[in-house]
Amino acid sequence: MVNSVQFPLRIEAVVIDLDGTLLHTAPDLAEAANRMLADLGMPPVPEETLKSYIGNGVAQLIKRTLTGEMYGEPDSELFARAKPIYEKNYDEVVSLYSRPFPGVVEGLQALKAAGYHLACITNKAARFTLPLLKDTGLHDYFELILSGDTLPKMKPDPLPLLHAAEFFGVAIDRMLLIGDSQNDAQAARAAGCHVFCVPYGYNHGQDVNNLDLDAVVDNLVAASKLICKA
Repeated sequence: MVNSVQFPLRIEAVVIDLDGTLLHTAPDLAEAANRMLADLGMPPVPEETLKSYIGNGVAQLIKRTLTGEMYGEPDSELFARAKPIYEKNYDEVVSLYSRPFPGVVEGLQALKAAGYHLACITNKAARFTLPLLKDTGLHDYFELILSGDTLPKMKPDPLPLLHAAEFFGVAIDRMLLIGDSQNDAQAARAAGCHVFCVPYGYNHGQDVNNLDLDAVVDNLVAASKLICKA
């Protein structure tokens, strides 16, 4: 569901999700997950299935991988063994296959050139976020990077968005979140900021056209054309 809004939106700051929006990280997340399963003596899981598990942080990804369920709870002892194994494996492959989606670099360049404040807000832990952004050449586009463990709460809680607005000194309704999932839509609506979603990301296999959004955009370049400086 796309809201009826007047374009171009008057915006001062743009905050962007990482996995599924900026970067195609599913191959590396799947590689780490399957290495973890192998280390635990468990069978591998197809990448497409693991792709549907992305979006709520590392702990939830591990639980879904172990149980095969979106909200399953594995044996606590198994989870305690699995988590450091997954993290070690993901440290090793964090940027092995991950690459920017088409239009990302061009979109970031356009947004930067237009003078918008830029932030990356992700549920990925900082130990993975920062090397990944640096390895893929995206780190220096952002004035602010908020990972899943930077603040006490992460998306879909509005706290990271409210923190970004305060950091930039902008009104929340002059900020735009570009994401790929229900997490992003819920966080934006709870915070009171605008939200666009791209259709190519990791929304648990669901169509983003059914979310409460201001627009579905093909990529970051298309997003840049629907906003103007406030």
